[in-house]
Amino acid sequence: MSRVTSKLQVTVPKALAEQYGIAPGSEIEWQPAGDSLRVVPPSARTFPLDMGERLRLFDAATERARRRGRRRRGRGRTRPSGRGWTREEIYDRGRPR
Repeated sequence: MSRVTSKLQVTVPKALAEQYGIAPGSEIEWQPAGDSLRVVPPSARTFPLDMGERLRLFDAATERARRRGRRRRGRGRTRPSGRGWTREEIYDRGRPR
């Protein structure tokens, strides 16, 4: 068990530091997790993606959405022609006339 010093510093046990790749000078992240704290070591953090990787992931997601849309169109479903209410009726609901 670690103890918090007067400077609010905590010592990481050596076995855990070695297991999770925490070395002197490493930055660890503290995250609230309900009634406890979660310590995220440097090896578990994800770094921001570069622009090329973000665009590649976006294009892949767009293609998946397009394929999903094609499959759904041909299922014989038809949308109802009206909702039975208008946008204006929503704003007037409950107001005295």
